[in-house]
Amino acid sequence: MQALPFALLAIIFYLGAASWQGLALSRRVPQRPVLVRGVGLLALLCHALTIIAILREAGGLGLGLSYSAMLASALIAALLLAVSLIKPILNASVGLFPLAAVTLLLAVGLPSSGHGTGMTPGIAFHAISSALAFSLFAIAAVQAVLLAMQNQALRHHHTRGIIQALPPLTTMERVLFELIWAGMLLLTAAIVSGFVFVDDLFAQHLAHKTLLSLAAWVIFSTLLAGHHWFGWRGLRAVRWTLGGCALLVLAYFGSKFALEIIFPQG
Repeated sequence: MQALPFALLAIIFYLGAASWQGLALSRRVPQRPVLVRGVGLLALLCHALTIIAILREAGGLGLGLSYSAMLASALIAALLLAVSLIKPILNASVGLFPLAAVTLLLAVGLPSSGHGTGMTPGIAFHAISSALAFSLFAIAAVQAVLLAMQNQALRHHHTRGIIQALPPLTTMERVLFELIWAGMLLLTAAIVSGFVFVDDLFAQHLAHKTLLSLAAWVIFSTLLAGHHWFGWRGLRAVRWTLGGCALLVLAYFGSKFALEIIFPQG
């Protein structure tokens, strides 16, 4: 079983679902959440088959940049589709589905230099909680961008187009903070389990990841405290959210990018 055909199918489905949702946001086509979820689910299935095919071709899943990004994007897509059944976050697929398509293209086009290692239950818990936290914050980042666009349109008294397609502003903000709360719980679990289960957390290129994750935790904690005690919302919440998410991107992928792309060894 070859990875490329499944990857191409997944890319087509991801871009198709994202395109429809994007057109729906601009009010050019009607909202079809069932259609978007269905096509997105097909994309996710092909995504999973691509991962399985790469596993078989490589004799094991590497932990390099392209493989890690491919796995993360699959988890983000799965969470987005699942949570969209109970929360109005399907609009985030406009940004996240094309991102998943890009990671698939990289995974099948660029070899990964990382190699898989065995995991103890503690390390597995740390890895899973980290991945889930990152996925929720990725969804929160796109939610924040949409919220910023909504705020900007309302400030300029634009009541057509995207304003009509998005949920009310209060709903958008509530969902954003719900995503951040859930992400914070998982990020806290990931950080604590890292200190408990990972040997020498500040070695083996993990120092920057630990410090950046802690910095992101502080940012999100400050945002949640500010929202609770001082009513922070709107564009201030957007800026803090995107800042924290940017730190997490650097934490999760910064060293991999530097080691594999900028300073490759061998």
